[in-house]
Amino acid sequence: MSFRRGVVRQSKFRHVFAQAWKAEHCLDDVRVSRVTWDGPLCAANPKFIAVVIEAGGGGAFLVFPLSKSGRVDQNTPTVCGHAAPVLDVQWCPHDDNVIASASEDCTVKVWQIPDGGLTSPMSEAAVTLEGHSKRVGILAWHPSALNILLTAGCDNVLCVWDVGTGEMVYQLSDAHPDLIYSVSWNREGSVLCTTCKDKALRVIDPRRGTVLKVREKAHEGTRPMRAVFLADGKILTTGFSRMSERQLALWDPRDLSEPMVTQEMDTSNGVLLPFYDPDTNMVYLCGKGDCTIRYFEVTDESPFVHFLSLYSSKEPQRGAGFLSKRGVDVNKCEIARFYKLHERKVEPISMTVPRKSDLFQGDLYPDTAGLEPALLAEDWIAGQDAPPALVSLSGGYMAPPTKSGTLRGRPKLLSQTNTSPTSTTAPANPMAVEMESEGPGHGRGGRDVDGGIERVKKEEDQLSDILTEVRALRALVLAQGHRIDVLERQLARIEDGEV
Repeated sequence: MSFRRGVVRQSKFRHVFAQAWKAEHCLDDVRVSRVTWDGPLCAANPKFIAVVIEAGGGGAFLVFPLSKSGRVDQNTPTVCGHAAPVLDVQWCPHDDNVIASASEDCTVKVWQIPDGGLTSPMSEAAVTLEGHSKRVGILAWHPSALNILLTAGCDNVLCVWDVGTGEMVYQLSDAHPDLIYSVSWNREGSVLCTTCKDKALRVIDPRRGTVLKVREKAHEGTRPMRAVFLADGKILTTGFSRMSERQLALWDPRDLSEPMVTQEMDTSNGVLLPFYDPDTNMVYLCGKGDCTIRYFEVTDESPFVHFLSLYSSKEPQRGAGFLSKRGVDVNKCEIARFYKLHERKVEPISMTVPRKSDLFQGDLYPDTAGLEPALLAEDWIAGQDAPPALVSLSGGYMAPPTKSGTLRGRPKLLSQTNTSPTSTTAPANPMAVEMESEGPGHGRGGRDVDGGIERVKKEEDQLSDILTEVRALRALVLAQGHRIDVLERQLARIEDGEV
């Protein structure tokens, strides 16, 4: 009897191994939300981790510095401005201090978290977005345009917002006949893919308000599907077969008639949440209620989606947060990190490529998406597209100083967040201030110069505010113009008897 040695596929990620952190590095006594919603319930970036928790009489989530570990005190301040349970939280990709939250109270709120985390409960949001008629369960920030946020609600409506102005710039109310399960932007943010309760996979241009491609019954099972855009434009979906087997499939958006590949995994009933890393082209699948995390590499070689390994533990996961690449430890060859949610614990899990050298491994860490946006909101609304601006991780990522202007385009908001109470208080005795300013060499001429400088600065600030308002109005006009075009096309179809 003879055995033929198979050809082993070459890949630097074949030996990726997952390891949970020691107990002392976990977060304990975290009352993870029990809400019946198939979302991750957690989000992490290089500064913070946010976890949706149980809260009586409303909705709340906790925000911790990434370095936090140990027992969480029950009196830890929360972000608690929602009137009903929170269903999703997502950090802004262009400001590590800004987070959006979606809730059953039909609103989306955007919060500015101070460096170091909360010292008191936060109930006043920087921006509140109101436009959905039912609970909102999905959030997706634009990958390269500043302040563009996509939301999906149980009213089957997609909304695109300019968070800087608080305005809804696009609304797609007739693209989905049933509940939306997932939404994902492509790499440039020009189109998005969605999955829906009607089992269809859709590719949508949100600016034109049109459905570009539809694949009916992408997965034939009745359980929820998920879809993510990959860096090369392909789409990976997870769902269930007619026999309730969990599946993943890879699709080419140019031809959705048949998947490039379909793989069946097991018969568990937990919804598979896909987390995609565009730098390594790896996909991690976390099933709610599962004790495992599977990971795959997507390549151009058949069968295209290659199973690498799985992480297994004794405790099922209630959700998981995926740390952005800027937060991983490059000195330990960590290529990904999850924050696994238990019933009352948050457990970090590192994905590592074993290497003997202590030098920076450039092949594991290509340039990754940085904080600087490639476009402003008004540029994207006007029709421009661009991939994310990239930064190097060589030597480890160093976060730049906190910028208070991410939500720019809303002067009132910025003045409220940046102005201290003392700076807005008028002096009790203006004459005393004037006398104090008069010292040797500081007579009336000096005061005139100072007054002139202050006047110029004030005029520049006013001009900046006016320009910001003009840009916001321009963006709104463009958005309404697009909306009118869509409605006119729909009216023409109705008049022609096509609908």
